[in-house]
Amino acid sequence: YGSEIETPELDMLAANGIRFSQFYNTARCCPSRASLLTGLYPAQTGMGFMTDDQGESGYRGEIGKQCVSIAEVLKPAGYNTYMTGKWHVARNLKDNDSLKYNWPLQRGFDKFYGTIIGAGSFWDPWTLARGNTFITPYNDPGYNPDGSWYYTDAISDNAIKFIEEHVQEAEEDPFFMYVAYTAAHWPLHAPKEEIALHKGMYDEGYAAVREKRVQKLKSLGLFDENWQLSQGVADWDTIANKSWHTRNMEVYAAMISRMDRDIGNIFALLKE
Repeated sequence: YGSEIETPELDMLAANGIRFSQFYNTARCCPSRASLLTGLYPAQTGMGFMTDDQGESGYRGEIGKQCVSIAEVLKPAGYNTYMTGKWHVARNLKDNDSLKYNWPLQRGFDKFYGTIIGAGSFWDPWTLARGNTFITPYNDPGYNPDGSWYYTDAISDNAIKFIEEHVQEAEEDPFFMYVAYTAAHWPLHAPKEEIALHKGMYDEGYAAVREKRVQKLKSLGLFDENWQLSQGVADWDTIANKSWHTRNMEVYAAMISRMDRDIGNIFALLKE
């Protein structure tokens, strides 16, 4: 859509799939993913806001039994169903089996690796789980990467692990996989070597970046030639702490480029 961040894998998806030019989301993570998982409006699922129970049927803080997830539809049809990444459509986070009725394995997925809650550290995320069991990056018997552990990589590597296991265990069966990254949600965390790739990219300030994005959108045919760029938030020359602002964007860009590269690794295995 015009970003200066290099995302060849996402660009490939857009070029070979559907790139929306007019759409809306539900403004928050939980309702948006409830819609993606069920095909319903968020309030129809009970996930109209966030994961707290507000006492109304559309705002119970979790996807209810009145709807089915895509995994619950596909599993009875013969699909193996896998998920890695962020769930965040369940209200209960306690390590009590009776309260895990809305966790991935109880909503149609055969295998799950990821976080039950939303935002968190990319180095040691809260509510990290394998299946129905809480784990940490340091005590997980199923995944011990060489070097430092990073959540975006972990989501991708475990997706690859599930595909490899599928080929060994059920190669003739179709499978559905839901890969839900936390990038580029705050906090801004990325490996140093990835951040270094974006050094200086935002030194020109807001206006220069916005103008380049608009020109890219026009070249893609997604932005009318007659539409003018709106007024910026502030003049870059008047902004204090410029190095802090540019550093934030460098890390943000690194989170996205790392995610894109990891998506490429999944695609490569699928092609193989």
